[in-house]
Amino acid sequence: MSKESKQYLDSIVTCLTAIEQNEGESIDKAASLLAGKVAEDRLINVIGPGGHSNMGVEEVFWRAGGLACVNGLLDPGTNLLLGAKRSNVVERSSGYARTVLKSYRLGEGDVLIIVNAYGLNSMCIESALECRAMGIKTIAITSESFGKNIPPDAPARHSSGKNLFDICDIFINNHLPYGDSVIKVGKAGKMMGPHSTFLNCFVIDWLMMETAKKLENMSIEPPVWVSANLPDGDKINKSLEEKYIPRIKHLL
Repeated sequence: MSKESKQYLDSIVTCLTAIEQNEGESIDKAASLLAGKVAEDRLINVIGPGGHSNMGVEEVFWRAGGLACVNGLLDPGTNLLLGAKRSNVVERSSGYARTVLKSYRLGEGDVLIIVNAYGLNSMCIESALECRAMGIKTIAITSESFGKNIPPDAPARHSSGKNLFDICDIFINNHLPYGDSVIKVGKAGKMMGPHSTFLNCFVIDWLMMETAKKLENMSIEPPVWVSANLPDGDKINKSLEEKYIPRIKHLL
C-alpha cells in the first residue's frame, strides 16, 4: 500500500466513522419520515442536483438491496453524459429546479431527498425552496464545510447565499472535508482522492436500511430489490416491477 492510498483509506474511514457516531438521530428522524410516506403508498423521491451528486441518486435507484419505491429524479440537465461543463452551467441556472420538480409530478405531501455534497448551487437551493412552497418535506444529505467557507458571492452559489443545510426540514451531515479531495499526491502535492461520493452513498444507504426497519415495525414488508443477476432475481423482482414501473419514470 502506498503512502497516498493509506492516507486516503484512513481519511475516508475517519469521515465514515464521524457519520456513524454523529448522525444517528438525524438518520432516525429522516427514516421515520420516509417510512410514513411509504406507508401512505407514496414514493421516496431523490434528486442529486449537480454533476457527481447524481451518483447518490443512482446508488439507491433500481439497486440490489435498495427500496423499490425510490423515484430517482435523474434529469439529464445535470448528467455528465451530456457534457461536463454543460452540467456545471445547468446546476447554476436559476429557475431550472422548478421545471424538474414539476416534470416528475411532485406535489403537496410528498418527500424529497436532496443529495448534494457542497449544498450551495442554484438548482440545489431552489429545489429545497420550491419544495417548501409546494408543501413537500425535504431531507438534505450535504456538508457544512463548504457552506461555511465559500464566500456568499462566489460564482457557484445561489444568488441568495443560502446553504442547503439551513433550509431543509432534516439535515444529515456527510462530514465532507473542505476541498473534497484532500490527499496530496506526488512531488507537486496536487490534491486528489475525492470523498464526496463515498460519503453521500454511505449516508443514503444507511438511511434506506433504517427506513426498511421502521416499515417492518409498522408491519409493512419493505419493498426491496434483489440482484437481477441471481438465478431467481427476475422472478423475485417481477411483482415490484409491475407495481412501480407505471409510477416511476426511469424504471421502464
